[in-house]
Amino acid sequence: MKHLTSIQRFWISLVLVIPMLIQMLAMPFHWNMPGYTWIAFITTTLIMLVAALPYWTSAWAAFKHHNANMNTLVAIGTSIAYFYSLFAMITGRPVYFESAAFISVFVLLGDTMEERMHNNASNALKKLLDLQIKSAEVLRDGKFVQVPLDQVQVGDIIQVKPGQKVPVDGVITSGKTTLDESMITGESIPVSKKVGDDVVGSTINGDGAIQFRATKVGKDTMLSQIVEMVKKAQTSHAPIQNLTDKISGFFVPTVLIIAIATFVIWYSFLGATLVQAMLFAVAVIVIACPCALGLATPTALMVGTGRAAKMGVLIKDGQALEEINDVKTAVFDKTGTITVGKPTVTDIIGNQDQVLRVAASLEASSEHPLAKAVMNAAEEKQVEPQTVTDFAVVEGKGVQAVIDGQQAFVGNDKLLADYQISAGMKRRMATLQDEAKTVVLVGLAKQIISLIAIQDAPKPSSAQAIADLKARGLKTVMLTGDNERVANAIAKEVGIDQVIANVLPNEKAEHVKALEQNGKVAFVGDGINDAPALTTANVGIAMGSGTDIAIESGSIVLVQNDLRGVVKAIDISKKTFSRIKLNLFWALIYNVIGVPIAAGVFVGFGLQLSPEFAALAMAFSSVSVVTSSLLLNKAKIGGTEPVASSTSQPA
Repeated sequence: MKHLTSIQRFWISLVLVIPMLIQMLAMPFHWNMPGYTWIAFITTTLIMLVAALPYWTSAWAAFKHHNANMNTLVAIGTSIAYFYSLFAMITGRPVYFESAAFISVFVLLGDTMEERMHNNASNALKKLLDLQIKSAEVLRDGKFVQVPLDQVQVGDIIQVKPGQKVPVDGVITSGKTTLDESMITGESIPVSKKVGDDVVGSTINGDGAIQFRATKVGKDTMLSQIVEMVKKAQTSHAPIQNLTDKISGFFVPTVLIIAIATFVIWYSFLGATLVQAMLFAVAVIVIACPCALGLATPTALMVGTGRAAKMGVLIKDGQALEEINDVKTAVFDKTGTITVGKPTVTDIIGNQDQVLRVAASLEASSEHPLAKAVMNAAEEKQVEPQTVTDFAVVEGKGVQAVIDGQQAFVGNDKLLADYQISAGMKRRMATLQDEAKTVVLVGLAKQIISLIAIQDAPKPSSAQAIADLKARGLKTVMLTGDNERVANAIAKEVGIDQVIANVLPNEKAEHVKALEQNGKVAFVGDGINDAPALTTANVGIAMGSGTDIAIESGSIVLVQNDLRGVVKAIDISKKTFSRIKLNLFWALIYNVIGVPIAAGVFVGFGLQLSPEFAALAMAFSSVSVVTSSLLLNKAKIGGTEPVASSTSQPA
């Protein structure tokens, strides 16, 4: 059975346990399944072989090292229930096969969830590798030919046409273009590139053709380094010490000692028969069976994560849920996380309709993101572009054309050398630039008539989310590849405590590690460039509108593109983890009360607990733990439910 996965073992065991479930449900109606004892024996034996055997193996390995863990609890509980039931079946007594069977099924459910988590981690790495193209146009014998990527060497001259991906890292030797480097820097606006500039593999070329010399290939490229960092972060994360394992460390030996002592005392000193003494000992084992203890954590996790999902917060594993409970610092990427992720027009200085008409008319033919921002603003104001003539690109400055018989232009501040601008408008331009906004100048007939300020603005909910986190005692940090002026302006607007700017992906993980010296860190991001930081942080939180790689790398996903989900994740964690501790308390208190009764301490007062009633008490403790977990559905989380967002996407 070793070749079976946890998922396969779970489904096989679940099918096998159905007859025992039917019998349990039918008992209050005094109906007994014909041949039930033999059916229970056969199905439980199969479940023991399929499900429980790995736990017995693990428990034995722990025993040899003088340790006890959750697997010890499972092994003891299932083996005692099974072998006593086997004895009871032979001697005509009531059997308890269902206890052994149901314990195995419940524990396997947790293993199934963990296996799915590991599969997600593997998918994240696969998607990172899929970003890389398989071939490149390399100069060979005086002409460009397609060669497999693994044959590209350092020093090769490579050609990249408009719209293609850059195959490897290098330096431009010919041509100029714009590159979408959002996967590396997180910056949504494409970057202009010319001869001598660096290019990064798997970034997307704009509308220009370039040639570049390869400087890094294979495992040395930045994308490959990101992949390796994600692998290292995922494998180096030590599994959290489960609270149940800590309890089992002293719980299991204590129960076994009490059971043995009960048998010896009754048989050797109190005149009980061998069977009577064994029944007292079995009652102790059965009532202390770890079913409720095993349910205490997974049921709370299931309800808590289910409640979170309804609120737009997907929590992938119990470790993340427990880790975020102790987070001291929340670190955020900027573009697409705190901000909307696309440039928009924020200010128009001058006659709005006239300005947008001129700007939109000239920008209608451009695919640049700043041009798109202008066109979107014109569309919102219902301003229609006009036909222009004599359209031309002014190198490094902007564009110009004739509109309504007048020379018009749209461009950057380099146009100031050629055109006149009023002192007041010049001061206003400086103010906008101090706010880290990109300023576009619009003019007619050698006069600058307007300024258009464009910025990737913060999401409306970001400031409130940051304030809520700070109210819960968390330090907030922005970690971004953007320039310091932009980062500081956005940070000031939303209330971020600390800014770390101009950071590359391979540096993000290092900064996260440094911040962990002051306590546990949660990192929130949405891009491919955030994957190493997401997996390095104690808790990685991915935006649902982000890339697949970010979503797979994060242990928590905010389905709605709303940072208030981080606040809800923390609140859910605190409520769920508190409920887990309460569940463990109730699971143990039954043993504190029930074990002495099962051991026959109160027989003189007419209070005795047979194995049958011990099993009933054990079942009742399980019901109480499940009920306690279900109450999480009524707990108040974050004050209000998340507001639907037009930018939200399924994760």
